[in-house]
Formats: sequence, C-alpha cells, structure tokens
Amino acid sequence: MRLDPAELVDFGRFFADEVAAGRCPFVHDNEDQRWHQRLYRDPRVDIWLISWLPSQGTQLHDHGGSSGAFTVLSGALTETVYSLGAGLRDVDRGTGCRVGFAGHYVHDLRNIADQPAVSMHSYSPPLTRMTFYDVEGGMLAPIATVATDHPETELEVPEAS
Repeated sequence: MRLDPAELVDFGRFFADEVAAGRCPFVHDNEDQRWHQRLYRDPRVDIWLISWLPSQGTQLHDHGGSSGAFTVLSGALTETVYSLGAGLRDVDRGTGCRVGFAGHYVHDLRNIADQPAVSMHSYSPPLTRMTFYDVEGGMLAPIATVATDHPETELEVPEAS
C-alpha cells in the first residue's frame, strides 16, 4: 500500500516528535556533505533524518515516482520548486514547516541561513531512483537518473575542460 502525501506528513509526525524528544539517533554535522540517517523502513515507507550546515544543499531532482514529505525540525531551509508554466520559485521553510508532495514533484533544498538545519524526510514507496534536472527554456531537462535507496544521492557532474 502506497501512502499519499497527506498520510506521509501524518506518519512523519510520530518520528518528528521522537527526534524532538531526543529518542532518535544523535544528529551529526558534516562539513563535507549533508549527514543522513535512516530512522525507519518497511515495504510502504522510509524515513530519513538529515542535517544541513550553512551552504549545503541538493540539486534539482525528483524522487523516482515516490510520493514524499519533509518537516523542518530546526533551522530553516529554502526550497526551489519547479512547476510547468511557472518555472522555478523559492519558498522559505522554517522550523515546524511540513510539506507533502506527489510523485511528480521536482525541487531542491538548501540551507542559505547562518545556522545548521535538521529535517526529516519520508518517501512512499521507499526511494529506488532519483532523476536530476537542469531547466532550459523554462522546461525541465533531465541530466541523469540514478538508482538509489537514500535521499542524499548526489549527481557527480564532470567539470568542463
């Protein structure tokens, strides 16, 4: 059974409360990359805890058809969301903000604040792949699709010579 975005937000409330109460793994900061830890997985859903130091972020991506949700547990993140016709728009997501999205959602997240941030992410079904994008002429241009079972996959783009 697949959870829809609203169910993922509700399902994630329990884990968000556990993290807030200190009953989940200690959050680590990593200057080289975002730290992440899986909190839960079953055939329907996986739940991840992620820390973001200032200037850390993702690339524009989807979740391979999985629905998702995220909650900002502390700090603030800026989300860039793509929508057909409107292109890219930035949305500030502060502590306590909860966002649910369907399988076709394309976004990136980044910490542009001066303080670390922590967020919790859930996916249904659990992640198996992500596609990364550029935007060309207002339209999404896929760069690559990567098989993955965690949300911190990064696309290694060779530098132009």
